[in-house]
Amino acid sequence: MTDRQAEIDESAGIDRRMLLASGGALATGTVFAGCLGGGGGGSGGDGGGGSTTQVAIISSPAGFDDNAFNDNAVQGLEQASEDFDLEYTTVEETSEAQYESVQADVAESGYDLIICVGDNHTDPLTTNASEYPDQNWMLINNVVEDADNVSGWIEMNNEMSFLAGVAAGVMTQEDFEYEGSSTDPDGSTVGFVGGEDIPLINAFEQSYIEGVEWVDDGIEVLTGYGGSFSDTGAANDVASSQIDDGADIVWHAASAAGGGVFSAAQEAGRFALGVDVDQSVTEEQYQDVILGSAVKALNEATYTVSEAVIDGNFSEYVGENNLSIEQGSIDFIVGQAFEGELPDALSQNIQDAKDGFENDEIELTCGPTSC
Repeated sequence: MTDRQAEIDESAGIDRRMLLASGGALATGTVFAGCLGGGGGGSGGDGGGGSTTQVAIISSPAGFDDNAFNDNAVQGLEQASEDFDLEYTTVEETSEAQYESVQADVAESGYDLIICVGDNHTDPLTTNASEYPDQNWMLINNVVEDADNVSGWIEMNNEMSFLAGVAAGVMTQEDFEYEGSSTDPDGSTVGFVGGEDIPLINAFEQSYIEGVEWVDDGIEVLTGYGGSFSDTGAANDVASSQIDDGADIVWHAASAAGGGVFSAAQEAGRFALGVDVDQSVTEEQYQDVILGSAVKALNEATYTVSEAVIDGNFSEYVGENNLSIEQGSIDFIVGQAFEGELPDALSQNIQDAKDGFENDEIELTCGPTSC
């Protein structure tokens, strides 16, 4: 492929679009299985007459306060609790081995909707959806086949990862400095740090690589895994090694562990990219190195399904639902510290990539959940 940075229109300024409502600490307290019963967390609003709608949300292995995936899902419930007569409870369980029993415990507790965050919940939910056929379930990052009580939501993580790759590919070839950090255009090397080495994150990795190569297939991409979605030290070690080997921009798909990638970039005077939400907001201590974030509007999904339960329309969302670039639910946004600072080449390439997806001109090796 040719270098897509050539001949970029100077008028293509870059706008920071707040696709997601990014926030700080969650408004709810964490409730563990075994302490369930009724609602908790946020409440309020005048919508949805009758009794208060009760929603429970069970975390992925990364847990809440990850400043990314889990917290983004909760943000939709925060908004729903303000708009409607709804209360929600967060149930943090980081051990995948406990998911089947935790799901069952929550199902016994009388919630109108149970949201399971992450593909790790799929097999346990396949069992529990059958065991509790009258329970409304929402599964994020997968679907349960032939279940008429599960609303499955698949974010097009492959498209999101591709946009991150495009951003990394553009910026590594730019001569760019900001508050002591810089790129190395002569090196043209970028990095990727995954959390657990599983099919879902493998799809993030491969799609990121393809985004980089779409810009210029001569760019080197270093990849590695920290083995955890919560161990920031392990992620820091992997990112630091990649930076030592020449990477000037590193993207992560490591959830809460991603803070280690940002700290590695900050320590070395390089840059990083965020994932899922605007991490220049949720990880504001690293604003000076987070050039931007590849984001998805997961909060819109949890809000939508909660509203459907209130309105009695849950059945309309049973089966597979998608969040994609075409729907305006996947994007790349510039970090807060870099508004007006980044080259026009970035905005132009991101827009060209999004147009390519909408026009079916870009085909990816991996799907949104695996390769």
